[in-house]
Amino acid sequence: MLLSESEINLTHRSTINSTAILAKNLSKHVVDVTNKASANKIEILNDLNLQVAHGESIAIVGSSGSGKSTLLALLAGLDVPTAGSVEVSGRSFSTLDEDARAAMRGAQMGFVFQSFQLLPTMTALENVMLPMQLANRKDAKQMAVATLEKVGLAERLQHYPKQLSGGEQQRVAIARAFAPKPAILFADEPTGNLDIATGECIIELLFSLNRQANTTLILVTHDVQLAQRCRRQLTLQHGQLSAI
Repeated sequence: MLLSESEINLTHRSTINSTAILAKNLSKHVVDVTNKASANKIEILNDLNLQVAHGESIAIVGSSGSGKSTLLALLAGLDVPTAGSVEVSGRSFSTLDEDARAAMRGAQMGFVFQSFQLLPTMTALENVMLPMQLANRKDAKQMAVATLEKVGLAERLQHYPKQLSGGEQQRVAIARAFAPKPAILFADEPTGNLDIATGECIIELLFSLNRQANTTLILVTHDVQLAQRCRRQLTLQHGQLSAI
């Protein structure tokens, strides 16, 4: 099911007081086939519910293997649930086909990965431009340059990822996520591969850009300092979310 441009834009023009993300009875099960004698079902998420308002910031914490990254992938439409549903700005999201989900992601969402996920054969500028070029944005270069300048990389536009430090690569990743001005930003352990000093700079940058754009921010982290910067902190345990 493909969305028309007008449907995407209508969804994007949601008011600040409306719901950005609504997960209802969300479950994710996988089958462990490592034991060929008996395949076991593993419950990652079980009947989980979450409501996030536009402009809100949410931190999801939990032990390794608790399903934080899985939950983020489901909310962003990078994966589909075993049961339950995800709505984005009041529109069913998880039931759409991959092309329709990709269209909505391109129009509304940004994603910051722990491992940066930069393309090694592209410069910093090209990496930031790419998602906007895929969305046929005519201002892709202009927006990419402006955002890289905001994150302090004006002198690194033509550098490749291998020529950048870990902190600089994460700044490029953040610029790539923010440049299209997404309504919703997902961040998966954005400081996980950085030293403390660099991580603190990235945290400040993340929330500074978030405030400027009034973007809904949903992140998963082990970093207590980062989690406390969010309006709400939730813990994921035994497939369920609860307030901290």
